[in-house]
Amino acid sequence: MKTLELAGVSVPVIGQGTWRMGEEPSRHKQEVAALRLGIERGMTLLDTAEMYAEGGAESVVGEAITGLRDQVFLVSKVYPHNASRKGIPLACERSLRRLDTDYIDLYLLHWRGQYPLEETVEAFERLREEGKIGRWGVSNLDVADLEELAAPACATNQVLYNLQARGIEFDLLPWCQQRSMPVMAYCPVGQGGHLLKDPTLRQIADRHGATPAQIALAWLLRQDNVIAIPKAVQPEHVRLNADAVDLKLEPQDLAALDLVFPRPQGKQRLAMV
Repeated sequence: MKTLELAGVSVPVIGQGTWRMGEEPSRHKQEVAALRLGIERGMTLLDTAEMYAEGGAESVVGEAITGLRDQVFLVSKVYPHNASRKGIPLACERSLRRLDTDYIDLYLLHWRGQYPLEETVEAFERLREEGKIGRWGVSNLDVADLEELAAPACATNQVLYNLQARGIEFDLLPWCQQRSMPVMAYCPVGQGGHLLKDPTLRQIADRHGATPAQIALAWLLRQDNVIAIPKAVQPEHVRLNADAVDLKLEPQDLAALDLVFPRPQGKQRLAMV
């Protein structure tokens, strides 16, 4: 599995997302099994959040990593309304209990809210000093936010990024790459399956003997300092995600995709879901 350095640790460029996990008890065992299979296939970065199923996804992750904690890199996120000097330690303790661990490798501000970034960073740093988290970062922050943050200790920015959502390529992605700050791409294969039905994407997939989702992942991972965190519950989808790291797109593939999904020509409002 190809890796890059995130928060001072070598992590796989394809991790596992958990949004919408933990919502249905009937799917709990299947979700746990999928995450464990992904870990076996080298996707040892697991991304979750207290928001996902109001802690339900963290509980799924906690069960999935039983006996495997030393093999995984855990990422979780704090709600903006909990991102205060007093709220962050309490939120972190709740996440630690659900994850059944004594530390989170990387703890993110889910999006910007009412509390000053300086206050959030102060609370993050205290958690780091206490050994509750390894490093901290942010999610859904744009260039102006990151410049205001002005914190070299920020390990990553997790944002919406896929073929249909390329706005960050105009300024945010270059800004992060110039500072060697990895970007974590959520919803890397789009939402609702619309992206994966695109005829051009399907044609390229057929040429490579791959699936459209694998091509969408390979398109993201052709760049340096980008980590994709697709979610999968079906075992076959887990295996296909892991195998996508080995796909190499040709210049003509990239040109064809640029025609259908053009690069941004100007500043765009940061997209979020």
